[in-house]
Amino acid sequence: MDVRRWRRGRSVGRPVAVVLAALVVAAPAVGPAAAAEASRREFTLRDERITESSGLTASQRHPGVYWTHNDSDDGPYVYGVEAATGRTVATLTLRGIKPRDVEAIALGPDHQLYLADIGDNFHGKWPEVWLYRFAEPEQLRDQAVAVTKYRVRYEDGPRDAEALLVHLVTGRVYIASKDQKDGRLYQGPESLASTGVNVFRPVGEVPWVTDGAFSPDGRRVVLRGYFWAKLYDWKDGALGAERSVSVPFQRQGESVTFAADGSALMFGSEGKESEVWRVPLGDAAPQPTPSAGPSRSAGGAGAPAAAPAPAGQQEDGPNHLGALLLAVAAGVALLLWRKGRAKP
Repeated sequence: MDVRRWRRGRSVGRPVAVVLAALVVAAPAVGPAAAAEASRREFTLRDERITESSGLTASQRHPGVYWTHNDSDDGPYVYGVEAATGRTVATLTLRGIKPRDVEAIALGPDHQLYLADIGDNFHGKWPEVWLYRFAEPEQLRDQAVAVTKYRVRYEDGPRDAEALLVHLVTGRVYIASKDQKDGRLYQGPESLASTGVNVFRPVGEVPWVTDGAFSPDGRRVVLRGYFWAKLYDWKDGALGAERSVSVPFQRQGESVTFAADGSALMFGSEGKESEVWRVPLGDAAPQPTPSAGPSRSAGGAGAPAAAPAPAGQQEDGPNHLGALLLAVAAGVALLLWRKGRAKP
């Protein structure tokens, strides 16, 4: 909501601005604290180049480091950020690619990172989208990295998507489309091919999703939107039992990943100096990583029965704190506007 629009009224602009400013300032503190006592701001992205952090994944090779990237129009760059300071400790330049609309990043087996050029703001304009795979570097420094590019098409036609999920045990790649009425989870081939086109087929329905991730043990999946998140069991290559998870109020909640040990979810946002929040999972934290087995099938390890809801999680559905605050702001603004109109 643009506060300046309300300044057209005779005596309304200043009160409304104060109300809205109070709501915006209070939101980040109220959201996480009310939803989960142990939730906290883990770090702030200090790099001035990172203004549209759209994806997030925890490094397994470098503890305490998270990989992120900007949305479209930034170039072939991935940033390694140290959680302890919020500072960028490595900038990776992906050789030989020209990204179109990068939306997500995920870590797979063998320290392989996957960058997803899967955004389609025209909802079906691009006949194919692309994935880029590259090795997580052994040393944290600015460097250029070699890339393997994969062409991707959806079995049921082009669509917009923002979520990339790579199973850390089997290596199978999944994409969740971004559609309010017809969101789907798509499964890639057992092994991606660098020649030809990789056809992703729908294997389940999902809500309107801005990001998602597998837990390190492959037994859980998290999906998020702007004001909600859900944790799913993962069994036999499909989403299972689900429960709602607390979501911090953020400017534009675009990313989510598991902490490297699977004990918490990390929520990121677009915006300059955006914050990454940590939401502990408690009893829902993943178990030790199972054996991958001889084949790279879609399923991964079976998931145990749903655990009791951990502390700080909501059982009454997604967190719509942001929408509620906007509604309250609009209501207050309307009352003040009417009061101003009533004055002689």
